[in-house]
Amino acid sequence: MSQEIRIRCKNNKKSIQLPIGSTLWDAYHALNLQMPYGPVSAKVNNKVEGLHYRFYNNKDVEFLDITSSSGMRTYTRSLLFVLVKAVNDLFPGCKLRIEAPIAKGYYCSLRIGRPVEENDVTAIWRRMREIVDADMPFHRIQCPTEEAIEMFRRQGMLSKVSLLESHGALYTHYYLLDKTVDYFYGSLLTSTGSLRVFDVMKYYDGLLLRIPSRKNPEQLEEMVHQEKMFEIFREHHRWQEIIGLSTVGDFNKVCLKGHTTELINVAEALQEKKIVRIADEILLHRNLKLILIAGPSSSGKTTFSKRLSIQLMANGMKPYPISLDDYFLNREQTPRDENGDYDFESLYALDLPFFNSQMQALSAGEEVELPRFNFQTGTREMSGKKLRMEDNMILILEGIHALNPELTSGIAHNRMYRIYVSAMTTILLDTHNYIPTTDNRLLRRIIRDYKYRNCSALETIRRWPSVRRGEDKWIFPYQEQADAMFNSALLFELAVIRNQALPLLEQVPENMPEYSEAYRLRKFLRYFIPMDDNKIPPTSLLREFVGGSSFHY
Repeated sequence: MSQEIRIRCKNNKKSIQLPIGSTLWDAYHALNLQMPYGPVSAKVNNKVEGLHYRFYNNKDVEFLDITSSSGMRTYTRSLLFVLVKAVNDLFPGCKLRIEAPIAKGYYCSLRIGRPVEENDVTAIWRRMREIVDADMPFHRIQCPTEEAIEMFRRQGMLSKVSLLESHGALYTHYYLLDKTVDYFYGSLLTSTGSLRVFDVMKYYDGLLLRIPSRKNPEQLEEMVHQEKMFEIFREHHRWQEIIGLSTVGDFNKVCLKGHTTELINVAEALQEKKIVRIADEILLHRNLKLILIAGPSSSGKTTFSKRLSIQLMANGMKPYPISLDDYFLNREQTPRDENGDYDFESLYALDLPFFNSQMQALSAGEEVELPRFNFQTGTREMSGKKLRMEDNMILILEGIHALNPELTSGIAHNRMYRIYVSAMTTILLDTHNYIPTTDNRLLRRIIRDYKYRNCSALETIRRWPSVRRGEDKWIFPYQEQADAMFNSALLFELAVIRNQALPLLEQVPENMPEYSEAYRLRKFLRYFIPMDDNKIPPTSLLREFVGGSSFHY
């Protein structure tokens, strides 16, 4: 009689006995779960695993569907592999690179020796549909790392060779779809048949892979126009191609050769150059009275505004910071969210008429007394600080709602200059594995919350979904209205963040739901060669998070 193990399922609070060596897929069927959009993966003792995973000990299991963030990542990775296979089948020897999340999809560059045409994209879509309809299995193969490296070298997949060579793991895995091999740093589905909802379309000179909506997985995610953000991504990718450093494997090799100082200096110089260009652009608009700086959590808005102020002063201007927080309504007037809690992220937590009246008065050359919000009492007070606009003075306002037109409804458009700031990570793990920009910001926030807010990584991870919902509602819909965009991500920063973030992530207990996210981030960070922060200048935007800044916050 075969030995059995016990599986406790969080989805239906039931336990079952299974033969040792059974897979997650076996457990799902034995539990008789009915998930219309899944399962696509599962948490096993709070670690996300693919449905290929086999049990050899008693485990707790929670099956995930496509409506979860982790499940959507699994679906997307699997779909990307189908795209890779379809392209390789149709255009042998071509180069496909998954470059950036854009327009609620994924932009991919494709080099086939000539410009990509509509009929090429149609052929790719048809081949992808054939692969999905054939319900081909994804095989996960474990092997010594040197074997995988040699296999990828023979295939000409050199970005994967560089990544695995610099990772330092004894064993690794790769995936096989029919005769196509690839490496992905997370789990895939068991077969292609579940990938029913997708589209691929021509997008500029490449492709846009479209994915299902998490809210309604039977429909595609609604496209949004992000031309300005797309150009930021392309600008950085062009620069990285010029210097021959576009993937983490490339980055690690450069670091191992002792070129970290040059990397830091060039990356910092590129950011400063961009800030100078924005300051020069502002100087050309003589009527401007207000600079509005918006961006999602941990995008580095505060340091950016301080560095922009320096460049404005170098241009002969007098920047004056205004805190949007000082225009909060009194606590008891603050709107509440669906749970009955105060919704401080809402635009309507601000006193919009009062803010507009003060900005209009200042623009008209009148004197106003600025407010100050008392966070202890939850009330707005008058600060006693009087302000009248002087010659060459310009107000700088930084906050999550700064681009929302309703905030500045009473201010003339020709008096405002709007800037969107975010950490748009452009370095890739390899040509088929992009790095989510939200991961970069979450890691920044984990470090900052621990250092300056006495908040653990567990608490930050727990709050992150709520933060993201607020961004989706109040920030992202207005980003394309910006007059300028600034990418605050630095090429080297994840290698620096690794040193501070890993110990914090390791403190998240295994029995907490947040452990799965902490574990995923730990695995991801270990792809980077660690870098000391002692060569980062004190004015670096990264100093806002890792400490040691020469700016006061």
